[in-house]
Amino acid sequence: MDAVAANPILGVVLHAFGATSAALCYTPQQKLRGWSWQTYWLAQASVCWFLAPIIGAWITIPQLATVLRSAPHSAMLTTFALGVAYGIGGTAFGMAIRHIGYSLTYALAIGISCVLGTLTGPILSGSLRSILDQRGSGWVMSGVFIGLLGTLLCGLAGRLKEVELQENKGTTARPFALGKGLLLCGIAGIFSAVYGIAVNDAGKPIAETALRFGAGHWQTNVVYIFSNTGAFVTTALYCLWLSWSQKTFREFGQAKDSLGSGLATNYLMALLTGAMWYSQFLFYGLAHVRMGKFEFSSWAIHMLMLILFSSLAGVALREWHGRRAQTKAAIMVGLLVVGGAVLALTYGNYLGQSAGGH
Repeated sequence: MDAVAANPILGVVLHAFGATSAALCYTPQQKLRGWSWQTYWLAQASVCWFLAPIIGAWITIPQLATVLRSAPHSAMLTTFALGVAYGIGGTAFGMAIRHIGYSLTYALAIGISCVLGTLTGPILSGSLRSILDQRGSGWVMSGVFIGLLGTLLCGLAGRLKEVELQENKGTTARPFALGKGLLLCGIAGIFSAVYGIAVNDAGKPIAETALRFGAGHWQTNVVYIFSNTGAFVTTALYCLWLSWSQKTFREFGQAKDSLGSGLATNYLMALLTGAMWYSQFLFYGLAHVRMGKFEFSSWAIHMLMLILFSSLAGVALREWHGRRAQTKAAIMVGLLVVGGAVLALTYGNYLGQSAGGH
């Protein structure tokens, strides 16, 4: 079967759908009652990292069993191993939040992941030089690094907001351990970038096998069987360890709710979170195969849109209402810079494709 026709503009639109879903996927968490973090996290991870990738591939990949027999086993093992590493990054992310807060952790980890996850593949394959010779490459590379700056600005704005909220409530800020936080953010960013490499590079032979058997634009779904289940292994082990050490296993069968419906609600919210989180991968795959010459930039576009839409969602939910003028100015500047980076990446991809060829 022929490859999917390149259409970078459509690809960016599809990336936007995926990033929006990812940015909003944790909103159901607000409805939880009586569950600790690890109980909820394992429940939703079972959906997005284990069940959904298998079910999604089974529905969308023709002759799935034949594809799995025909695809290179080395690619499967490598993709799975990189998924395991990605799970380590997620654990480090959660630990970093305790030391430097959510906003800085999110910005630093995603900023590192954006750059490394985008450029490592082309560097390792030796294709970066030829990519830089292509028309539009300057816009793409500028977009990656401008996006890093915008991500850091959004993180700084978020940190200002967190400090201001603590001052207004009269609460004592949690201990701010910059050294430990930066180290953990580095680990989180590096290992999270591995996921982009797993899907875009290591898993490519698996996707190409699926394409030969008629998967079309769904071809990337077969890669998630390995990358996502690898991440699930690490995540599940960490959550199970927390459940054992904190004695919270009983929560899977109970939840505090005066109406007696808390347990069903919790499982429904975990299902919703997992489904929304997994849908970003569906859109990522549909977008990635349409990006043309600069398909390696998919990871940067996805990461930056994740920052952009999650921040805009916070603005829409009035999380910045009543904040100081400099705090509001910081988030607005950060959003403008990230938005400019996405536009630069989009324009660079358009120029690259308009130059002809794939």
